[in-house]
Amino acid sequence: MLEPSHNNELPAIPGKRYFTIGEVAELCAVKAHVLRYWEQEFPQLSPVKRRGNRRYYQRADVITIRQIRSLLYDQGYTIGGAKQKLSSHEVKDDTSQYKQLIRQMITELEEVLEALNAPVK
Repeated sequence: MLEPSHNNELPAIPGKRYFTIGEVAELCAVKAHVLRYWEQEFPQLSPVKRRGNRRYYQRADVITIRQIRSLLYDQGYTIGGAKQKLSSHEVKDDTSQYKQLIRQMITELEEVLEALNAPVK
């Protein structure tokens, strides 16, 4: 399953539409050059490119990158093995992406609740 122990330690994904490569690198705890390499290796990753070839990733891309990171770093897959795992029907039917989204929503709701319960100054 794609539930790594370290993904719980990764920062919550902000509620933005697009993320720069630097933001994604920070959110996924990998370096920008690793993300550029993974774009070449994994067809699932295709960030929007704007002027000057600047990359803009969407939330689904960030979740996919976290899955790739989990497969490679936490579960010990090779690049080839991770490609097979991601392209297999098993991952498409897997609920880990939805679980991660639900965890993210819970975190965001807890932050809103904290803000609402904070004393007014």
